[in-house]
Amino acid sequence: MRKKIVAGNWKMNTTFAEGEALVNAIIAKKGEVKSDVTLVVAPPFTHLTCLAEELEKAGIGLSAQNCAEHESGAYTGEVSAKMLASVDVKYCILGHSERREYYGETSATLTKKIALALKYNLTPIFCVGERLDERESNRHFDVISAQLEVLTQLSAEDFARVVVAYEPVWAIGTGKTATSAQAQEVHAFIRKALAAKFGAAAEQTPILYGGSCKPSNAAELFAQPDVDGGLIGGASLAADDFIAIAKAF
Repeated sequence: MRKKIVAGNWKMNTTFAEGEALVNAIIAKKGEVKSDVTLVVAPPFTHLTCLAEELEKAGIGLSAQNCAEHESGAYTGEVSAKMLASVDVKYCILGHSERREYYGETSATLTKKIALALKYNLTPIFCVGERLDERESNRHFDVISAQLEVLTQLSAEDFARVVVAYEPVWAIGTGKTATSAQAQEVHAFIRKALAAKFGAAAEQTPILYGGSCKPSNAAELFAQPDVDGGLIGGASLAADDFIAIAKAF
C-alpha cells in the first residue's frame, strides 16, 4: 500500500504569528483525518525552528520549501540541507515550477540538491510538470520525462526515499485544474517511466497532484489509481480547506 500524503506548500506567505495560528488550527483538526494519511506542512524558513516540536508531537511532517545546492560555505542567503536536518525538518520540496521559472533551477542544480537532501535524511518531494504551451503542443510527456532524469540517476536505495509531485504549471494559482483523467494519465506515465529504471519499486512511490487541488475536487483526484495525495498551495493556507482535502481520501 502506497503512502497517502497531503502536503501544504505555504510559499512566501504568513508572518510567524500567522503561521503559528495556522499550525495550531491544523493540529486541532488533525483528528478528523484518517490515520493512514500523512500530513506535511512547508512553511517559510523563518518558521521552521519554532514549529518543529509541536508538529512532531502532533505527528505532522515538517518540510522546507527548498534547500541549497551546496553543503556549506560562502553562499549568502542560502540554507543547506544540513542546516534543515539540524532543526528536525523531515521533508524538502525540490524542483517546484516557481523555482525552475523564477530562479533558473536546472536538472543539474536539482541533482546536487536532491543528493544533499538525501545525505541528511530529508525526504525530497520532487516536482515535475509542464507549462501550458508545452501541453498545447503535445510535448508534456517529453518535458516530464526529461525532468525525471534527475531521479533515474539515483540508486535504488535512494529512489525508495523520494516522493514525486506532478504539478501542471498551467494549473498553479490559476484556478484551473487538470481533470481527474488528465491527472491520472500523467501520474501513470510518471510511474511507468520510473518503473523502467527501478522496476516494482516504482509501485511504492507516492505521486502527489499539485495544481489547484481544493476541497471540491480532491476526492475525485484522489480516487484515481495513481494519485496518492496532493501538494497543496493556496488551499493549505486555510486550516479548514487543508483538512477537508486530507479528509477526501
